[in-house]
Amino acid sequence: MNLDMWYTEKQDDGLGISLKVNDILYSEKSEFQQIDILNTYFYGKVLYLDGLLMTTEKDEFIYHEMISHIPLLSHPEPKQILIIGGGDGGTVREVLKYPSVKRVVLCEIDGKVIEACKKHLPSIAGRLDDPKVDIQVRDGVTYIADHKNSFDVILIDSTDPLGPGEGLFTEEFYTNVKQALKPNGIMVAQSESPISNQREIKLIYGILNKVFSNVHTYVAPIPTYPAGFWSWCFCSKATKPLEYINEELQAKIEKETKYYNKEIHNSAFALPNFVKQLVE
Repeated sequence: MNLDMWYTEKQDDGLGISLKVNDILYSEKSEFQQIDILNTYFYGKVLYLDGLLMTTEKDEFIYHEMISHIPLLSHPEPKQILIIGGGDGGTVREVLKYPSVKRVVLCEIDGKVIEACKKHLPSIAGRLDDPKVDIQVRDGVTYIADHKNSFDVILIDSTDPLGPGEGLFTEEFYTNVKQALKPNGIMVAQSESPISNQREIKLIYGILNKVFSNVHTYVAPIPTYPAGFWSWCFCSKATKPLEYINEELQAKIEKETKYYNKEIHNSAFALPNFVKQLVE
């Protein structure tokens, strides 16, 4: 029987995205959230957490490449990397493309997300068993407080500021992130949609500007995220974006990427006027 099944994520009171579903591969309520992995006609396998679309096989590379390569290529020798969130494994996959990386700590609060993605989304989560990866199934808020001056790059690959991700949007948390960075360390955090999450963006950047001396926004289109337009914040104690780029390594990395390249890196920090007003 050919069932005409659609799943609709309500991204806002007046906004949503509907995907035609071929099959339900996984559905379970964990201690923290509802986890669903669906096989869809257009976007392939997709991951939902509490009904919100986190990643899809068809467009995940945009998000994971942009959160990873912008900061890692801006650091002269990234060795110790921390990813908070990111249980789907896509950010880990991109970080492991760097020969200088010695250790990647994946701090994910929900172990069931990791296991579900390893089983059903191997194209995204396939590097989680790499010996360089240290998986910590625990709350990133408590983990970061215990690791001062430990990491070259910290990536906050979090969900929205609600549910399990709510604690990642506070001044105390980002103060601990800053203290966990080495002197030339870089942090990048996803910072929501400049179109549909303007209240959240003002909250995030209000906090970040209190904590970091360098806060810079960059953007990219992501078709399945709210309004199709997404942002990240590049923060550091000393490093500014575009001041340094490892161009030799960049030339090698962009041969392995689908979205990221030299031109994208340089242009991502060019912001539309309405985004400038939001983050300032």
